[in-house]
Amino acid sequence: MYVIRDLSPRIVVHVGALFPLALIGWDLAQGQLTANPIEQIQLRTGKTALVLLALSLACRPAANLLGLSQLLTLRRLLGLYAFLYVSLHLLNFVGIDYGFNFRLIQKDALVEKRFIAAGLLAFLCLLPAALTSTEGWKRRLGRGWCALHFLVYPGAVLAVTHYVWQTKIDLRQPILYASVVVLILAFRLPGVDRVFLRR
Repeated sequence: MYVIRDLSPRIVVHVGALFPLALIGWDLAQGQLTANPIEQIQLRTGKTALVLLALSLACRPAANLLGLSQLLTLRRLLGLYAFLYVSLHLLNFVGIDYGFNFRLIQKDALVEKRFIAAGLLAFLCLLPAALTSTEGWKRRLGRGWCALHFLVYPGAVLAVTHYVWQTKIDLRQPILYASVVVLILAFRLPGVDRVFLRR
């Protein structure tokens, strides 16, 4: 009974994180990804990555504010799923949208489309944390592990910047995502959650 209770939050995360991917696969098979399926996949994987990344970052302040220490056990799982969607987002962009034309990607990122540069930098910030997420790497890196995983925070800022810069018309949703991420990061500052609880 205790084992099931311990596993149930992780099962919820697994199901919730994989559901958007299953929905993309279903809509693709049914031909329901609008007239521009590449753009739809890009948008869906990007938004899902942002949501999962924000949830991962929110685990610590939520645990402190609500007194739910079990939330901390979900951080790594949520972060890895966020990186999965980031990787799919990048693969769709580089492989399907640009056909692995790295020269064109470089030209657009450096000259015409700054959101590409922000997205690539966000990926590079999240990559080391994903690769060293195991307990074995945590022991091997020691104090350096925390410094390496600190890159997730600028990675999150770059990710929402990428979303804001990429949107051309209606900025309300990107700004909402950015505001949520900034609020979560503010609660990660030392002592902020304690101040909030006192007030």
